[in-house]
Amino acid sequence: MLSKSGQIKDTGLIEARDYRVLSVTVLEKDFDTSGWPGLTTVGVTQSCRQEKGKAPSQEQRYYISSAGLDEKRFAESVRGLWQVESLHWVLDVSMNEDNCQIYRDHGATNWSQLRKMSLNMLRAEPAKTSIPTKRKRAWMKTAYLEKVLNAGLNQSFKHTNK
Repeated sequence: MLSKSGQIKDTGLIEARDYRVLSVTVLEKDFDTSGWPGLTTVGVTQSCRQEKGKAPSQEQRYYISSAGLDEKRFAESVRGLWQVESLHWVLDVSMNEDNCQIYRDHGATNWSQLRKMSLNMLRAEPAKTSIPTKRKRAWMKTAYLEKVLNAGLNQSFKHTNK
């Protein structure tokens, strides 16, 4: 079992996660796994969260995989999955991505890339406001739009020159 725990400063949130992995060879002794071709690993993540002043909450999530994962790689995969989910949530909430009606040719892919690029530029601008607020300010004020573009391009140049 691999355990990770952490405390998020200033918010009062304490979170602990346990990752467990079971090989399908162990499962085959007690269960018929023939209906799951390619299955090699079953994993479970148990999370315990406690926000300041609230009762702790627990949640278990189960995963199946065709990759032979140990607990460390399983934990990395789960965290990577949630990073992707988080990105999609931000794109939908701040850029209304799920309501995009562009389906022709490569239009949907092109617009998706533009939204991701815009999101990265908005995040690079150091103002301590939300993405929707930054987006609205950029629509309304050309000077602020220029700040966002400069921050985003400077960030891109820093990454390419490493």
